[in-house]
Amino acid sequence: MFLFEGPEDADITILLAHGAGAPMDSAAMATMSAALSGAGFRVARFEFGYMAARRTSESRKPPPKAELLMGEYRAAVEKLGAEGKLVIGGKSMGGRVASMIADELHKVAGLLCLGYPFHPPGKPESLRTGHLEVLATPALICQGTRDIFGSREEVSGYTLSKKIEILWLEDGDHDLKPRKAISGFSVADHMKSMANAVKDWAGRL
Repeated sequence: MFLFEGPEDADITILLAHGAGAPMDSAAMATMSAALSGAGFRVARFEFGYMAARRTSESRKPPPKAELLMGEYRAAVEKLGAEGKLVIGGKSMGGRVASMIADELHKVAGLLCLGYPFHPPGKPESLRTGHLEVLATPALICQGTRDIFGSREEVSGYTLSKKIEILWLEDGDHDLKPRKAISGFSVADHMKSMANAVKDWAGRL
């Protein structure tokens, strides 16, 4: 099952997976999808099986390891059958899983990560960047400067592929949300900046 947004005849389709703890229709996912579709992209959201199961069960099993979700993401790409250019990605864990399969999928034009989990919170030594050092797929990571999964100060010291571009959103958290009283930026401001950056980046794919 997919949630679609944006023009059906868009030149580029963006397939997004959710983060570890919230579904594809969470407030953050809905806000990000709306911003991207408003910029002219066809956006398709999908859920991994463990999250979909929570809708019909009281079970709150933790998500599987990212490596175990790679097959589900591959299947979603096939099922979507997008025509034209396809960008895969997602929020947090969803983007991480996409990043792990992007290079093997020849039909993928780019990778979009919305808040990448560079390391678990409080464990900066446990990096999830090994594959990002050799990534061959053009990628854009949109990251808040105070993201507890990887702040600007931390990420500046990482070795990343030259194919990766990073958009830093001032005072943004893991949902890219800023504190307006501190930064002067609103969520709407950051969503607009994110969507514009994606549009510019995608135009160069």
